[in-house]
Amino acid sequence: MRLAPAFALLAGLLILSACDKPGENPVDAVEVAPAPTTVMPADAPPQEEVDPGLSPVAAGVEGSCLSEVGAAAAARLVERCIQVSPATHPPCNVQNSCALIQSEIDRSCALLGPDAPRPPECTA
Repeated sequence: MRLAPAFALLAGLLILSACDKPGENPVDAVEVAPAPTTVMPADAPPQEEVDPGLSPVAAGVEGSCLSEVGAAAAARLVERCIQVSPATHPPCNVQNSCALIQSEIDRSCALLGPDAPRPPECTA
């Protein structure tokens, strides 16, 4: 029975010795390598420089409805498109051309049929 206290003492010492002191953790010694830099292949097409602070919408992408008619008119057209389009991913986005957005409105309104009541978005 005298072995039980000795065994408990030995087990306690082993447990305490397993605790590492700050700074002595082997995980702390692992250095994280920096992320590799991206290098474009020599045959890659030229890339357009974009100000990282500008979103594509704020930049008014050339050919977009936003650049064609301005923010307020583009937003109204997009809202009309969203109201009538049954598509799950309709092209109702200011980054698309106004003609594309209007064609989605026209297509969606044509789906209603000749005798169906037309929502105001179809007549605007």
